[in-house]
Amino acid sequence: MPAKPKPKRTMPAEVLSSDEARVLIDACDARSFTGIRNRALIGVMYRAGLRVSEALSLAPKDLDLEVGAIRVLRAKGGRARTVGVDRGGAALLRDWIVRRADATDLGRGDPLFCTDRGEPLTPSYIRVLLPRLARRAGIDKRVHPHGLRHTHAAELRAEGLDVGVISRQLGHASLLTTIRYLDHIAPTAVVEAMGARRW
Repeated sequence: MPAKPKPKRTMPAEVLSSDEARVLIDACDARSFTGIRNRALIGVMYRAGLRVSEALSLAPKDLDLEVGAIRVLRAKGGRARTVGVDRGGAALLRDWIVRRADATDLGRGDPLFCTDRGEPLTPSYIRVLLPRLARRAGIDKRVHPHGLRHTHAAELRAEGLDVGVISRQLGHASLLTTIRYLDHIAPTAVVEAMGARRW
């Protein structure tokens, strides 16, 4: 009889505070090609809630930073969507667009986030990068690409945004998926209900 596969180990969701997210971004060199690129990449996952695969598949033409819109053409399940990004995230992207334009070997056909030779970045690069930056920034939590998406969703919920808006921003197929997702990463209803009890 073949051995049963071990159950997949799931780690608890760890949401960063806004201060932790900022120091993570600040741990990137704000002057070098790689540092400016990584600041923008972290910024787009954190401030627009993109999955790492969605961020890495972006092209320069997918950005409309004047209105704060990002067109995600290669989303999960093959569904395209448009998401919003705030002024802070857009500023990081603008810095990268300017620096990227200075790299003479890069064209508009190359991925938005790429090496100085136009080669695409890989998800494994980001998965190694984030814990290294977290150590440099003194963050004790487990920091990974999807954790930035968790942080984005938790912040939107804390700001009181409608669940339907959050669902569209995250690109979930159904509202129920978003409700479960939010309850998993930011169980505010449970915490508030328990906090309101009298001793």
